[in-house]
Amino acid sequence: MVLLLFVELDPELAALGSLGGFFVLRTGVPPRAPLPTLAQAYASPRDDDPRDVWSDPLNFRVRKVAASLRAPEPRIAVSVAQQGLAARLWSVSLGAAALYGRLPDLDPGLLRWDPDGSAPDDLWLSEVRALPVAAIGEVVRDGHLAPLAAALRTRHRMSEGLLWGNAGSALAGAWRQLHRWAEANGRTDVADRARALAADLFTHPDLSATVDPRTLRRRSCCLYYRLPGGGLCGDCCFDRPPGRTRGGTPGRR
Repeated sequence: MVLLLFVELDPELAALGSLGGFFVLRTGVPPRAPLPTLAQAYASPRDDDPRDVWSDPLNFRVRKVAASLRAPEPRIAVSVAQQGLAARLWSVSLGAAALYGRLPDLDPGLLRWDPDGSAPDDLWLSEVRALPVAAIGEVVRDGHLAPLAAALRTRHRMSEGLLWGNAGSALAGAWRQLHRWAEANGRTDVADRARALAADLFTHPDLSATVDPRTLRRRSCCLYYRLPGGGLCGDCCFDRPPGRTRGGTPGRR
């Protein structure tokens, strides 16, 4: 029997910082206020001024990613931007649930986001309110990833399977990082809790077919290989970039 010691969420969620950059969640007012909330980002844009973060935060982010990666197709930048935000949301929620035994309420109206920031995406939580860990799927999958995918698909021609594949890959990545941290710090309780939560999340129909449950290798491609100089991600469904010979450019691992 494993003894699970639950602690209350601290007002600054400081313990998440030890897990790595994708797990950090700042609290309070952003220093570069005002910033849009994720609820505003998922909503229909009021217009699309490429110079204005507020006009359409999602498209602003996609354009920033496209420029920084020199993406030859908009959908590559959409995929990379969406996976980056999914990774932040899964990391924050799974990390808090595993460490604290509690989940911060990540309501999109409470989370402010800087679409002009660097990776990992900058997030600020306006108010720390505790939820039971059982709410993690409802909070992240239903509250964020579904409306994020819907918002992106109204703006761009994107495969729903690709976007959910990114979400599954991001969840698996957060799980792996938590497992490494727990092993390095002798926290078997954290490892066990993260494993149980992630395994349960992967039973949902939107995520169940996204990764191989034994290897955590994804079953769809995020399109990263199509970037100039891009290769394969560590969990890619391909063994080598499509269209390249065995002697071609090695994949990114």
